[in-house]
Amino acid sequence: MTPEKERWAEALAVERRHGDNAFDFVARRIQDLAIQGDEAGVERWITIAGLLGDLTPDGTLQYSLASSMAPPG
Repeated sequence: MTPEKERWAEALAVERRHGDNAFDFVARRIQDLAIQGDEAGVERWITIAGLLGDLTPDGTLQYSLASSMAPPG
């Protein structure tokens, strides 16, 4: 399987498993990996996020990602 097909499979799996919460899940995953300093992991999940956005009719990734990374308070 090519890396591109792997990312599509991962995006589909996230969408199936998390449904309406998929973007929140991906945003938290990216945030956790960024905190750990895992640049390759962040890159991978950003790619997955983009593909997930392609799967949804409204492409709400930017809203979800921005809202979950906003500082508390």
